Amino acid sequence: GCRAVFIAIGAYKGSRLGIEGENLEGVEIGLDFIQRYNLGQKVTVGRRVAVIGGGNAAVDVARVAKRLGAEEVTIVYRRTRSEMPADALEVADAMREGVQIRFLTLPKRVIGDNGRVTGIECIRMKLSDKKDSSGRYAPVPVEGSEYILPFDTVLAAIGQSPDTGFAGQSSLRVSRWGSIEVDPETLQTSREGIFAGGDVVVGAGTLVEAIAAGQRAADAIGRYLSGEALPKPHLQSGQTGPKRPQWSEEERAQFEARLADAGVAACERVAIPHTGYTDEMAQREAARCLNCGLCCECMECVRACKRNAIDHQQREEHFDVEVGAIILAPGYDVFDAKTKSAFGFGRYANVLTSLQFERMLSASGPTLGHVVRPSDHKPPRRIAFIQCVGSRNMTDRGHEYCSSVCCTYAVKQAIVAREHDRAIQATIFNMDMRTFGKDFDKYADQAQRMSIRFVRSAVAAIAEEPETGNLLLEYVGEGDRPQSEEFDLVVLSVGLQPARGAAELAMATGIALNEHGFAATLPTDPLSTSRPGIFTCGVFGGPKDIPESVTEGSGAASCAAVLLAESRGSRVEPRTYPPEEDIRGIEPRIGVFVCHCGINIAGVVDVAAVAQYASQLRDVVFAETNLYTCSQDSQERVRNLIREHGLNRIVVASCSPRTHEPLFQETARQAGLNRHLVEMANIRDQCSWVHQAEPGRATEKASDLVRMAVARARLAEPLEAHLLPVTQKALVVGGGLAGMTAALAIADAGFDVFLVEKQPQLGGNLCRLGPTVEGIQPAVLSAEIEKRVMGHERIRVFTQVEIESVEGFVGNYKTTLRIRGNDDGGLIEGGHNGHFTVEHGVAIIAIGGNESRPSEYLFGQDDRVVTLLDFEAELEREPPRAPDSVVMIQCVGSREVGHMYCSRVCCTAAVNAALRVKRLNPDAQIHILYRDVRTHGFYETAYREAREQGVVFVRYEEDSKPRFVTDDGRLRVEVHDPVLGRDLVIHPDRVVLSARIDPPADGEALAQLFKAPRNEDGFFLEAHVKLRPVDFATDGVFLSGLAHGPKAIRDTIAQARAAAGRAMTILSRDKVQAPATVAFVLSSRCMACGQCESLCASSAISIDETKNTAVVNEALCKGCGACAASCRSNAITVRGATDTQIMSMIEAFVT
Repeated sequence: GCRAVFIAIGAYKGSRLGIEGENLEGVEIGLDFIQRYNLGQKVTVGRRVAVIGGGNAAVDVARVAKRLGAEEVTIVYRRTRSEMPADALEVADAMREGVQIRFLTLPKRVIGDNGRVTGIECIRMKLSDKKDSSGRYAPVPVEGSEYILPFDTVLAAIGQSPDTGFAGQSSLRVSRWGSIEVDPETLQTSREGIFAGGDVVVGAGTLVEAIAAGQRAADAIGRYLSGEALPKPHLQSGQTGPKRPQWSEEERAQFEARLADAGVAACERVAIPHTGYTDEMAQREAARCLNCGLCCECMECVRACKRNAIDHQQREEHFDVEVGAIILAPGYDVFDAKTKSAFGFGRYANVLTSLQFERMLSASGPTLGHVVRPSDHKPPRRIAFIQCVGSRNMTDRGHEYCSSVCCTYAVKQAIVAREHDRAIQATIFNMDMRTFGKDFDKYADQAQRMSIRFVRSAVAAIAEEPETGNLLLEYVGEGDRPQSEEFDLVVLSVGLQPARGAAELAMATGIALNEHGFAATLPTDPLSTSRPGIFTCGVFGGPKDIPESVTEGSGAASCAAVLLAESRGSRVEPRTYPPEEDIRGIEPRIGVFVCHCGINIAGVVDVAAVAQYASQLRDVVFAETNLYTCSQDSQERVRNLIREHGLNRIVVASCSPRTHEPLFQETARQAGLNRHLVEMANIRDQCSWVHQAEPGRATEKASDLVRMAVARARLAEPLEAHLLPVTQKALVVGGGLAGMTAALAIADAGFDVFLVEKQPQLGGNLCRLGPTVEGIQPAVLSAEIEKRVMGHERIRVFTQVEIESVEGFVGNYKTTLRIRGNDDGGLIEGGHNGHFTVEHGVAIIAIGGNESRPSEYLFGQDDRVVTLLDFEAELEREPPRAPDSVVMIQCVGSREVGHMYCSRVCCTAAVNAALRVKRLNPDAQIHILYRDVRTHGFYETAYREAREQGVVFVRYEEDSKPRFVTDDGRLRVEVHDPVLGRDLVIHPDRVVLSARIDPPADGEALAQLFKAPRNEDGFFLEAHVKLRPVDFATDGVFLSGLAHGPKAIRDTIAQARAAAGRAMTILSRDKVQAPATVAFVLSSRCMACGQCESLCASSAISIDETKNTAVVNEALCKGCGACAASCRSNAITVRGATDTQIMSMIEAFVT
């Protein structure tokens, strides 16, 4: 017998029409027709021959029929010429020979008489606007268009497939197309030792593909017969075959036709219809084929790109640009997970990187947001996330530093996966969970409440189960117990590394890189490179997340603005808009755009149903869905549709108008509409988020909101905004590091600054800190910055003052200061009764934070228990002394109920303090009791050094905190070590508590004065964590420093410069635009009762005693509507939200 079998039986079985009458005499399969003729058997055709199909086989059948004497040969094809798969040259030759083609025609049944075919009943087709699985526009019948064509011979050439009827007896797996399934690399079938290739696998293909399959099979069979173990087949069907470019006629060397246009005469055999190549033609055609592996200039990419972004004529250009500053932001690359060979990435189909998994979770990704296993496209039930792949690891070409973002994005991906499929069980394997960003610990806590499991271990290796594709993870649990666990899918949280080309960019720009390949910066100047005038931001300066990257972008712009101050505005080109459409007297024509927002909305709401519903509403002339309506291509489409359909109002059903309404208003204005002819329905916050488990109700509510929005839009009228002058001065509240840095940045850019501080001196917390791990001497730094501030001609410093009141609006604020001291003669000058008023266009809140005073661990009861700041001060005393035994306790008061946030700097500061003790007393015994060591970024180096110096790190859980007692006057600390599985007893000389950072004590008062919100922890709340990380919702007010949240010195400096940069976007303008959606008073109705004045939170309404009516300051008005809702005389309304509009929404809701 044979040890190996190769099946190469081709695909010679023709497909039947599957319509009534195809068994009549005169109806035949086209392939059978050709085969009988080539075998020399007798073949006859009638006078009128119909060939059904549009491929090369159909053309061949038609031309053979013509040569056999048929008077009329007609190809019947259901699509148009451009969709015809047959070779263009073949079709052209057939038509020259007299073959006719009927396009957009589909046979419905074959008509006969006395058992023989007499004609075909056909129906006309048209192409729809939707594409089918082939990527072509799907043909659909035209109702009532049936007609009959007379034929006496019908030849079906609509496809061919292998005859694999024998496969069932031999246990071979066959696809739904009838082809044999094989491993794409070895061509081995589901049965060992049996291989298959050619058309029986891929369907009808070319000779070249058949030869290639034979050679590949021969190689695999040779290895198999020699005893080499072939990989277990990953079976797939190749029915569709490889995609081949469609060559246009001008790219091919064409044969000279030998046949006259009048047609051909009948002949016994098929004559060759063309001459051969000339020498020149042969060379040209050979050159074309040799170039096939590169760009063949087929232009298919140009035709496919709807954005016209491909230009084959484009060439590399070199040009010089004169600039005053450069900002480098080349981004980053992710670690190559293939170098971690133990994890099997690239070998095991179900091992993904976090970037690949992120793409999978996206609604625009390859699986449309559905979580599936790549191996079998089945939803996984158990997913493992492995942290620190390529980070905190010097082996396998890894990196020593922490990538800072991986823990949080793993938590996010696990949550999103669980939200998509509640059956998913997610496990995150980690050494430490470094969710240290603002509110990130709350996110991790949410993950735990969603039953996402966190396992403290570094996974050693992954092995694949060949039968199932599942993955077996080997790891050592706490207590040194080796364990293995099986998962359906594994996600590798790959770290960040310098971008490809970063070294070349650094060389070209003449800047230095640090030892890790990132831009070298100073901790006191984190946005400046080693070359003056060149700045950096984002991950090029080191690993960081999106909010920090966006913050640094604004900060780098601020640094550049200082250098460009003298030329500011000299090259500004004002934006131009088309004239606004005059919609007066024109009936409303409303367009509705319903956003998927990926799966954020469409994962719950049936957005297609909402759009369909909207299309039926009165005055709606167009409605559609968009994957992301806020994307650039969608914005362009909206603009085009406004013009195409003559829309004069639009409704966007998407996410929050708080963040996206300005974008859609700008889109409308660019299309020629007034900005205020845009209405939004928030179907994300109010539908998909709050009704996540009720998709039916969410969809119904979304339809209600859209109906109400359409009702309001129907009555919308154009509004005009007013321009207001800008007071080009800034107020900075807080004289610590953030405040002084922001003040200097603004002043250096050429604007006057008022810097106010309630304490007698500047410096804030910076004056209390000891030397940092980067070598910063905070006290020295504070003195240097203070000297620059006090000597700056554009900065006026007010100490020992408090803010009493704030009036005004963006560009025009008036702030009253209450004087607490008399240490500045300039301050008293111009003041009145201990008060002083300053006028400014913007304000920056940088009032710092405080170290909390613990209420546990004997603090305040035993002098040997101190906070970390107190301990740093002890180490600074002369002569320096260090205790023999120190216990440091992390997260004191942080990351627990009531204070669920990380103080961010404590771990690094504690490690730094431990290293300082070791330098003073190498024999000192130091224990750091921690929950997670969060020495993120490059601070990981200090953590590694501390371990090498003998500092002992002991982890404790929140529900198993260290216990303190005094034992005969000695301190006794007991803590459970989960690694050793037993309690440790330590007798330290000093206990150092890393107390949490508290928000500023006077934050609440300032929040009310500036109308600036705070989060539940008391820190000021930015307008948007990613889009506006240093802005408040109140225009013209910004924040930085500890008032925003805990952060290190370098982060504070970067954020302060970012706040200054954002403030300068207002200060650099002569005028700002006041909102148009403001209240107005109908004086004839107003009774001057004062109710509106008492309710207005913006102090925008006052009573004019002379006119006996309320008056609105439109610059102050926020359009909140409180006045309109409370007016008993119905004398106040808000433009853009009139009573008529509001009532129309209510009526739309209840009807």
